[in-house]
Amino acid sequence: MNVVTKTITMGDGRQITIETGKLAKQADGSVVVRMGNTMLLATVVAADEAVPGTDFMPLSVEYKEKYGAAGRFPGGFTRREGRPSDYEILIARLIDRALRPLFPDDYHAEVFVNVNLISADGVDMPDGLAGLAASAALAVSDIPFNGPISEVRIGRVDGEYLVNPTFEQIKNADLDIIVAATIDNIMMVEGEMKEVSEAELLEAIRVAHEAIKIQCQAQIELMKSVGKTEKREYCHEENDEELKQDIWKKTYDKVYALATSCNADKQSRMENFEAVKTEYIEGLELDPEEAEEKEELINRYYQAVEKEAMRRSVLDEGKRLDGRKMNEIRHIWSEVDYLPGAHGSAIFTRGETQSLTTVTLGTKMDEKIIDETLIQDKDRFLLHYNFPPFSTGEARPQRGVSRREVGHGNLALRALKPMIPEDYPYVIRIVSDILESNGSSSMATVCAGTLALMDAGVKIKKPVSGIAMGLISENKGQNYVILSDILGDEDHLGDMDFKVTGTRDGITATQMDIKVDGLSYEILEKALNQAKAGRMYILDKMQETISEPRADLKPHAPRIVVMFIPKDLIGAVIGPGGKIIQNIQDETGAVVTIDEIDEQGRVEIASANKESLDAAVAKIRSIVAIPEVGETYESKVKSIMPYGAFVEFMPGKEGLLHISELKWEHVKTMEDSGLKEGDMIEVKLLDIDEKTGKFKLSHKALLPRPPRKEKHQRKQKKD
Repeated sequence: MNVVTKTITMGDGRQITIETGKLAKQADGSVVVRMGNTMLLATVVAADEAVPGTDFMPLSVEYKEKYGAAGRFPGGFTRREGRPSDYEILIARLIDRALRPLFPDDYHAEVFVNVNLISADGVDMPDGLAGLAASAALAVSDIPFNGPISEVRIGRVDGEYLVNPTFEQIKNADLDIIVAATIDNIMMVEGEMKEVSEAELLEAIRVAHEAIKIQCQAQIELMKSVGKTEKREYCHEENDEELKQDIWKKTYDKVYALATSCNADKQSRMENFEAVKTEYIEGLELDPEEAEEKEELINRYYQAVEKEAMRRSVLDEGKRLDGRKMNEIRHIWSEVDYLPGAHGSAIFTRGETQSLTTVTLGTKMDEKIIDETLIQDKDRFLLHYNFPPFSTGEARPQRGVSRREVGHGNLALRALKPMIPEDYPYVIRIVSDILESNGSSSMATVCAGTLALMDAGVKIKKPVSGIAMGLISENKGQNYVILSDILGDEDHLGDMDFKVTGTRDGITATQMDIKVDGLSYEILEKALNQAKAGRMYILDKMQETISEPRADLKPHAPRIVVMFIPKDLIGAVIGPGGKIIQNIQDETGAVVTIDEIDEQGRVEIASANKESLDAAVAKIRSIVAIPEVGETYESKVKSIMPYGAFVEFMPGKEGLLHISELKWEHVKTMEDSGLKEGDMIEVKLLDIDEKTGKFKLSHKALLPRPPRKEKHQRKQKKD
């Protein structure tokens, strides 16, 4: 067994080791990456040949956290790992987006990348190591790959940038991003921030890149140590140079004319471009069998013609497909309160991209329970993004939630979450349904989400808008154009997709995918500043529709009151077996939940009916009220004893009303008092014994005291 290990020492003294040759040796490449007690096993396997007709990179990336890695059992009836969680999908997407652009353009064999968390103690965060593990596995394989890359997580705590912070450190971060890069270029950025500036984000990316350079160098050394500097030979594309030249000769000018004609309608543009291809194919006069044989090549070559014509239109003519200027935002219109049944709703339309978004307000019972390998928590802010096929005019079924929908929804959630007040009592669910799409649908979700939150009366700190930026460049960035509010085609044909969200005071989230080499920090800075100007314009348009949150919730939205009670009174509110809290809910119709937070009880009372809410609040206040000496209480006789009666003078509070405290007159027996179980009687709290906590109660103290005259007369008679 030939085990090879490389060690990376981080700036804070922690070490990352990459080991190969011990586990999963039948895979094309496998490594174990370790930091502290966190260990990831990454494997890569590629098919020997491509599936005939494949003209794309069939890459599959899976990230899986094994519960046994942290000494835990999975939940559910089967007690085994099931389908990927949203978190696992998001990490797999981060890896995929960093790796995919670096496979050779003509390499089309299926490649499977699997990264498994196999050990963890909850100290170090594994997601920041996942990209490194995947790339290292490719490095020790013979699969063609123009890497290596690595990913690191950057958190900023108290103004200091931390590389791969711990779970504990990231809790206090005002910036949390994951950056992927090669030694020379940034490839991917994604994360959330608390209104940071463009300069602060760029500095975080620089810090990340310096750490990544060291990790990439370690992979190069590892690759040399295992003798994998030479990659496998392949031939996955058939070519017909004569056909290729013919297509360029006969279609380029027509396509270029269409690209520069500035047609703002997406569907008609697509039809016009398709018509040029159809005309060319008809001109070949091929029989059906020949047409089928050449279809894949014709489509590939024609797509290249379209791409080049559109790029040249922008770079040479300064003309975008829909005729806008480089920094111009498409026409925006929006509307709130469109859906009367929702707690909040908004339509946001920008060009041919439209989101219909709802906000639903809920109680603690609606919290999302998170039960992952390393994270057990509850989430009070949810955002779901749906992208049905009809939004792009496609005739196909929709089967479940796609990974893209999970990723876009997470980006919008990160954008809006910092603006929700920390002590907001409601659980919030935002749902964005994309009804039309031609680029930037996740950013439309952010804008519609802001409008819907304000329509619902949620007191967000500040409105948030989002914009998608693009880039078309050549000669390693020597000639480039930055595009604001990109179309779908500009995203597909461009060199960068850069989404930025934020308030007027700073960035709250970003997602960047860079598809070319040589993108400088100068270009990134210009793109960020151009994005800021676009965000401000969009915010102005949004605030023309609604400028601030509504003063109150919608009439049909639930009302919530939050109370805090002493920890030792939680049991009194709940009662034996939950009897008391259940009775409160049955009698009032309100929903009551209790949590222990910071050594006190947090009581949440929710109801859509004010009378119901007030009644439940009154009952709970009476339970948790502290008995006060000198106060008078209406009490219920619970039991009769020879020496007095036990009465409940407050919910859960009982005391002895001694026979001597019933009346000023002497009461010989309890039978003579006339009291029986269930009777109501007023009592005064005279004292609370400091040692025993027993209550001294009196009824006679509330009665007029008899005159002392009789006693004086008896004394005179005796004398």
